[in-house]
Amino acid sequence: MANPAAARPSTLARWLQTPGPWRVPSLEPWLEAERDQLVLWLPVALGVGIAAWFVLPDRAAWIGWMLASGGLAVAGLVLPLGGRTGRVLTTGGAMMVLGCALIWWRADAASAPVLARPAVVAFTAKVERIEPLPARQIVRLRLAPVAANGLPPRVRVNLAERDVPAGLTRGATIRLRARLMPPPGASVPGAYDYARIAWFGGIGATGRGFAPVEMVGGGEAAGRDLRARLSRHIQARVEGAGGAVAASLATGDQGGIPEADAEAMRRSGLAHLLSVSGLHITAVVGATMLVVLRLLALSPWMALNLRLPVIAAGVAAVVAVAYTLLTGSEVPTVRSCIAALLVLAALVLGREAITLRLVATGALVVLLLWPEAIVGASFQLSFAAVTAIVALHEGGRVRGWFAPRDEGWGWRFGRGVLALLLTGLAVELVLMPIGLFHFHKAGLYGALANIVAIPLTTFVVMPLEAVALLLDLAGAGAPVWWLCARSLDLLLWIAHATASAPGSVAMLPAMPRAAFGLMVGGGLWFLLWRTRVRWAGVAPFAAGAAWALATPAPDLIVTGDGRHLALRTDGGALALLRERAGDYVRDMLAEGGGEDGDLPVLDDMGAQCNADLCLATVRRGGRTWRVLATRSSYHLDAGPLIAACRRADIVVSERWLPRGCTPTWLKLDRDYLRRSGGVTVTFAPARVRRVADDAGDHPWVKPRTVQPPRAFPR
Repeated sequence: MANPAAARPSTLARWLQTPGPWRVPSLEPWLEAERDQLVLWLPVALGVGIAAWFVLPDRAAWIGWMLASGGLAVAGLVLPLGGRTGRVLTTGGAMMVLGCALIWWRADAASAPVLARPAVVAFTAKVERIEPLPARQIVRLRLAPVAANGLPPRVRVNLAERDVPAGLTRGATIRLRARLMPPPGASVPGAYDYARIAWFGGIGATGRGFAPVEMVGGGEAAGRDLRARLSRHIQARVEGAGGAVAASLATGDQGGIPEADAEAMRRSGLAHLLSVSGLHITAVVGATMLVVLRLLALSPWMALNLRLPVIAAGVAAVVAVAYTLLTGSEVPTVRSCIAALLVLAALVLGREAITLRLVATGALVVLLLWPEAIVGASFQLSFAAVTAIVALHEGGRVRGWFAPRDEGWGWRFGRGVLALLLTGLAVELVLMPIGLFHFHKAGLYGALANIVAIPLTTFVVMPLEAVALLLDLAGAGAPVWWLCARSLDLLLWIAHATASAPGSVAMLPAMPRAAFGLMVGGGLWFLLWRTRVRWAGVAPFAAGAAWALATPAPDLIVTGDGRHLALRTDGGALALLRERAGDYVRDMLAEGGGEDGDLPVLDDMGAQCNADLCLATVRRGGRTWRVLATRSSYHLDAGPLIAACRRADIVVSERWLPRGCTPTWLKLDRDYLRRSGGVTVTFAPARVRRVADDAGDHPWVKPRTVQPPRAFPR
């Protein structure tokens, strides 16, 4: 006999169903209308869980997140929210738990000891990877020390080209001396964090090697590294920057591109052409299918008895995988390869090929295999661009505008140009927040430049390069290489002309992570839904953009070692403490302050400076701020230094300052910066942001360390 109490609704269910202002409105009609879009949110929920692990500071917060997400999943099971609503909550909560657990496991699995302190050591190591960077005249090696006492299991060393032993290949064993140091974290808030990248790559030290470098064991047979051979061959056929760009299109090797040309490509919005991704994979797959279909169709028997598109798709899939392996299997290339394989599978099955579901599947696969990729600019830029393109052209109105129709070639050409322009504008809009967040700069004319650059690269440069390589097998590729070189010259001219145009680049100082999160969330909401509720995503996107734009630029930026700082003077320009700051430091400080171009030094901006000290006075927020900084390591008399400290509001130094040095607000000496990392300071309102505040207790912040050897043979 059935228990009557079992069918009686629970107290919570009766309360939720009681009319009143507390009643939860039913989401079932909306979710039913969006049922085809719900699956697109699986990688989003997984990514939210992964991102939460990076943003939250410590184990307690990570566990709290998983408990809260698990509670959301349970709520979807037990609360009377409706069938689809409950399933959405349960699935979303479970995916967020999985994301946080997955990246936590991945970080623990990647755990390897890190060098405890900088040291000059001599060691023997096996070469795992060789990365030539001819534009910088160095070769980057990834080494696995052999029987390393006091060294991490994997280190990265830069060697001058002239110091590389002849015939060095992967698998070789070398003996060298190098100055090694722990992988550096972000030097200032919002800057590039190499320590995180190195952690997931298993690299425990980085540095520079010295001559002589002795090869004590052979490696792979010379010539087996097809990627390196192909890069050298292409650069031998096309000289200068054009040859380096051609090599990057074929092999993904960007090491030979001069910095001036690489910067022009970034500023013009064309840098995506240098990273092998969707555009390149699409061109290779499309060309392969076209050639295979045309060749097979020459046989009447094959055309009548075989499904030639299926055969062509199979060949194209093999070529896509081979091209991915050739170009180094970077995340954008792997993502594009996965997408291409899914498109080919859809074509074989007779399904619609390019959809948001395909993009979501690719994102899900990448995040399951490499969850740490979600915080990298490469993953974000590539998936944001593809999602924007597919979402735009899946829209009924846009699809109707650009659908094929019976019209003259002039109208058809104009419609194609308009479609390309609209697509470029959509891509630039979604990529701009990502570029500003990671690089503090974004090109403003990229949509216009891409209208010419994308067709030029896809239909001229890459086909000419492929034909030239084929003709080189018979020694007849020179005329085609000449045409390829001219097309590359045109591509670089477009980049430089766009980059040098007035107002071509928008600069923004480091934005709050929450502002970036609002823009990403709002953008996804707008792109992934199809009903009118999608327009609700405009509000968080606009709020995040307004927050980022309203965030005041820092008035003082101090690197984590205390050697370098940039101070915003009364005229609004950032000025450096030391004239002999390297290009990397200058660029980092300028970008962190939202400035474009070279920075002056404080000596030229009215500060009172000598060889050892610099005192700058600025007006901000209705008061005068006095900043005192040391600029040498020479001995300073304690008495005058203490007196100068007491007259200053902020003191910055790379050394330990005496206890009596007590400025009125901040004492940023070696002791403080060792705990805080780099610092940015805003005077009005008075606010301090530290690298340590963003880093939390993630494993690369306080890693397990090994002490380097105390001595080394000479």
